[in-house]
Amino acid sequence: MSSPVLPRLSRGLRLLTLAMLTLASLAARAAPDEIQVYTEEMNDPGEFGVEVHVNHVPKGRVAPSYPGEMASERRLQVTPEFSYGISKTLEAGLYLPLALGADGDLYGNGLRFRLKYIAPREEGDRFFWGLNTELGYSVRRISQSAAGVEFRPIIGYRDERWLFSFNPIVNADLSSNVSRRPVFEPAVKLTHRVVEGVNAGLEYYGGYGPLHHLSSAQEMSHDLYAVVDVETHGIDLNFGIGRGMRNAEDEWIAKAIIAFPFK
Repeated sequence: MSSPVLPRLSRGLRLLTLAMLTLASLAARAAPDEIQVYTEEMNDPGEFGVEVHVNHVPKGRVAPSYPGEMASERRLQVTPEFSYGISKTLEAGLYLPLALGADGDLYGNGLRFRLKYIAPREEGDRFFWGLNTELGYSVRRISQSAAGVEFRPIIGYRDERWLFSFNPIVNADLSSNVSRRPVFEPAVKLTHRVVEGVNAGLEYYGGYGPLHHLSSAQEMSHDLYAVVDVETHGIDLNFGIGRGMRNAEDEWIAKAIIAFPFK
């Protein structure tokens, strides 16, 4: 007898594919080393964790936008992230971005430190909020600014079937050779449980321009991903296929995040 699980999963994937193909008809921001919407998930106090972020641009920008930049097309980025639970509300992290260029060479692209806070919640609370702050150094291959800072508020809701998380991100370059005006880059995640341990949905990433004077609708950039989240044997997996829409530098992006804790 056939299982009802596979038909439900198949229907969900068909709907996500249809949504992606519809949005692909729009006009085609480069893929960063970390493509993720933050939620309330964090390590327990005293617990270490590792996430490996992988993304590949099969079709993207082939020419650099400034001298010395690594073009995005056919670039494979692999970023190990090491984290540690400081307390029930605080988690620290370290990113070590790497990239394999179209020339086949492996490059180190800097490092970033982060501190994540999630507000205390009562058992059974569905809503969550917090703030993630990052400070990083980047090489010229990926950024004209050697130093940068990110403030990422985290606002969301989770129950047995639904997850919604909104990250109204503000980024700012810190080097003296570039504009240091903060820019607004919102991110949103919405997923629904398909079967036990499997959620499917969408992730959105936008580039809205300087915070003090947002870009016009015609100048903003948008990226949309069809995503699947899988929990199995203590390991969390996130897979996504992204489409760069209006003003995005990359047309198609594939991404994966593999996360597992250890003590």
